[in-house]
Amino acid sequence: MNNLNTLQLFRGIGRYGVLIALLLLILFGWLRYENFLGSFNVLTVLRYNSMFALVALGMCFVIITGGIDLSVGSTAALGSVVAAMLSPYGLVPGLLGGLLAGLVVGAINAFVITRLNILPFIATLATMLAASGCALLLAGNQSVSVSYDTAFIELGQGDVLGFPAPAWIALIAYLAGSVVLNFTSFGRTVLSIGGNEDATRLMGLPANRVKASVYMASGALAGLAGVILAAQFGAGQPIEGVGWELFAIASVVVGGTLLTGGVGSVGTTLVGVLLLGLIFNILNFENGLGWISLSAYWQSVIRGALLLVVVAVQAKLASRTEDAHP
Repeated sequence: MNNLNTLQLFRGIGRYGVLIALLLLILFGWLRYENFLGSFNVLTVLRYNSMFALVALGMCFVIITGGIDLSVGSTAALGSVVAAMLSPYGLVPGLLGGLLAGLVVGAINAFVITRLNILPFIATLATMLAASGCALLLAGNQSVSVSYDTAFIELGQGDVLGFPAPAWIALIAYLAGSVVLNFTSFGRTVLSIGGNEDATRLMGLPANRVKASVYMASGALAGLAGVILAAQFGAGQPIEGVGWELFAIASVVVGGTLLTGGVGSVGTTLVGVLLLGLIFNILNFENGLGWISLSAYWQSVIRGALLLVVVAVQAKLASRTEDAHP
């Protein structure tokens, strides 16, 4: 009985711990900083972090299959450049161009991983370098200004019903992702691949096709994040996206998805994105108060430390879970 209670406790920590941490962080910010929950700060956080949320959503599905996608940051940069170059033709061409650029990178990843049987780490590392090079070549090693004569910038700077347009896009994507993962055969196959890919094939499930679709979706979502990047900041930025893959991995893992695959949640991934986003938002408020003075580089330090801690906790919980089931 004690073992069963221990198992349930650890499962509860893994599922709700990140949500509790987010709520405590919001409470801390509300009590400490003026206007922390003001509409300007809240909407700014949502608008900015929508890009990372989209990248993290694709990464969530990839990690659940037991894989990894290191190319998402470079893919977003490439998508931003392509979208900016097509923005003079209007919102739709810019949007579709960035999406297509990401989809192409995702398709290459899918082919190399599922057909050539290259490890995801190696395959996506190669496409990360290739996508970064393509972005620099297309942009001529400089930022590409978007057109302000079309409605393209509304994708990043516009509001719909008083809510940032990028946040609407991310919210719709997460709702769709949650439905797919929890209520479709595709989602069940994704979870099965992460649990045991060989057994998934023996059951007659289309493991390769589903895994390929996951990497293509990850690329497309990264391309969409690049479109929002260009529209939000007014330029396609070929050197942007550095470290985005680590932010996405950290958000997914903090959200309780196991790096070994087979277990994961779209909803808690979104909570992980918001948690990391608020940590950096609080650092900005602290800088403003003058109590501390931390540069933006500390974000990477904190992100890496948090990822290390969460992975260590996951390993400990997994060990305790095994002990609870002798």
